[in-house]
Amino acid sequence: MTSDQPLWTPSPERVAGSRMTAFMQWLAARGAGHFADYDALHAWSVEDIPGFWDAVWDHCGVIGEKGGVAASDLGKMPGARFFPDGRINFAENLLKKSGGDAAIVFRGEDKVSTAMSWDELRALVSRLQQALRAMGIGKGDRVAAMMPNMPQTVAAMLATASIGAIWSSCSPDFGEQGVLDRFGQIEPKLFIACDGYWYNGKRIDIAGKLAGIIPALKPQKALIVPYAGDAQAVANSHPDAVQLEEFIAPFDAAPLEFERVEFAHPLYILFSSGTTGIPKCIVHSQGGTLLKHLSEHRLHSDVGDGDRVFYFTTCGWMMWNWLVSGLACGATLMLYDGSPFYPDGNAIFDYAAEEKFTFFGTSAKFIDSVRKAGLRPIDTHDLSSVRAIASTGSPLAPENFDFVYSGIMEDVHLASISGGTDIVGCFVLAIPGKPVWKGEIQGPALGMAVEVWDEDGRNVVGEKGELVCVRPFPSMPVSFWNDPDGAKYRAAYFERFDNVWCHGDFAEWTEHGGMIIHGRSDATLNPGGVRIGTAEIYNQVEQMEDVLEALCIGQNWDGDVRVVLFVRLAPGVTLDEELEKRIKAKIRTGASPRHVPARIVAVADIPRTKSGKITELAVREIVHGRPVKNMEALANPEALDLYKDLPELAS
Repeated sequence: MTSDQPLWTPSPERVAGSRMTAFMQWLAARGAGHFADYDALHAWSVEDIPGFWDAVWDHCGVIGEKGGVAASDLGKMPGARFFPDGRINFAENLLKKSGGDAAIVFRGEDKVSTAMSWDELRALVSRLQQALRAMGIGKGDRVAAMMPNMPQTVAAMLATASIGAIWSSCSPDFGEQGVLDRFGQIEPKLFIACDGYWYNGKRIDIAGKLAGIIPALKPQKALIVPYAGDAQAVANSHPDAVQLEEFIAPFDAAPLEFERVEFAHPLYILFSSGTTGIPKCIVHSQGGTLLKHLSEHRLHSDVGDGDRVFYFTTCGWMMWNWLVSGLACGATLMLYDGSPFYPDGNAIFDYAAEEKFTFFGTSAKFIDSVRKAGLRPIDTHDLSSVRAIASTGSPLAPENFDFVYSGIMEDVHLASISGGTDIVGCFVLAIPGKPVWKGEIQGPALGMAVEVWDEDGRNVVGEKGELVCVRPFPSMPVSFWNDPDGAKYRAAYFERFDNVWCHGDFAEWTEHGGMIIHGRSDATLNPGGVRIGTAEIYNQVEQMEDVLEALCIGQNWDGDVRVVLFVRLAPGVTLDEELEKRIKAKIRTGASPRHVPARIVAVADIPRTKSGKITELAVREIVHGRPVKNMEALANPEALDLYKDLPELAS
């Protein structure tokens, strides 16, 4: 997979001028040690965990009170505590800057183009903060948003965090049931939604969807933000709903007040993909999220004051939470909402060239789509301001490593990165001083004791195994919501190996010290870099009388993953074009467009375990021509023969 020579090597001047190098020099001056290279620095960061995270706090200028202990109970995972006596406010650290320079630049396809200065952002956060408090929202209360990736969404999150309340979000293309499966579990006092959104040049009305969501959620108030429709009309159609301007009208901008909370106080609730049921609610902390993102932005991504940081994401993906933390470095957020290919495949590159992005983040699927479309931004766009291109969501194929350098930019730090919603950050990512090798992620993140283990729990190099983290880190979830004894949390990460985080990725260390991610080792689907769960698809399909039951897998296909849905049909029913269309429409409207399968195949039987559970992993192995382990656990192992060498999956 790799070649004899790196695709790109940073110049000595670039390495010397990086923030990672500055951090190493700062550590030396502080007496923490002299590090010959990144590998030595990383080794120290996972050996002296309290010392490393204490240094991140100081070097990055975190506002708050550290307390006397940087970490305790480090032998427990879960159970370790970071800055147990500390007090912090996430929003206070993101709103350190003021003035007339842009804090946020926003484009909603070709329909909306705006900017918001630091002073304007602070003013809007202040007014929202006062309105939330007037509602009685305070520490620990939930605010949930079904919003586009726009400035008002960032401001609402910051206002929520500023008072110690908890933020959760998804994108407006989620279906009604998908929204209720998530937010229904956390019972938000305030529900925020837009009045519509733009996608592929079309205005998408969501008033009908809100008519089902708002009464079912029963929030104390619903806040409607104007974007692509009539916010007042939408607000008027719901009791206790109000549009944004009316909500903040009683309050003038005032000096911001930040409630400092304990380091581990909840900040975000993110959602698992719902593989085996409704999505799990993953609670992330104010302090852990901040420190992890500061280390990743400032040190690994080389982001600093005045940089212009873009990541193509929606508010339903953890990369949105990652992106907005760029404010803590003094960077300007470059937001985009809508299709990245409207009006054509150059839309994002036009934006990058015109607004002078310095950090360009996207998905592996986007890069692949640009290549397959025959586009060559290197010939058509001045991207000289861009220092780094980051890719995540799914593994970046080797041919797309080549394409970035031949078709987008010759001199750029290509950073394939990987982590997850589970840690609201990365296990492996960019390393500014190292070369980029084809097909490889550069190396482990600072403070992350990442290893690859075989089935017997042995650390291996040069062979595939489970990606694990063997020591605690601050952005481990605080808990799962509605999991009082922690059983769901422990089962999610610590059931495979005791006291070791097992992430569910198949991974492999390379001879260069980099990593290759070979895909998920569990049943999570990942088409186009968006993690979705099979249960969310089943919830829709199995409502149809024609479908008795279903099984869904992700099939590795053309450098990505495509969703394949197997259906066992009712007697006398045939899978024809009309039924396929109805199944896809049901999934699109009930879950989201991203859940729609690329292939639907009718089967006579679905394999199950002896306890009656369908076995997606076994089917996935058969489809990919791999042996199935634990056949003895299946009640009907003969059913697996139905999934071998299917012609429907050969094209």
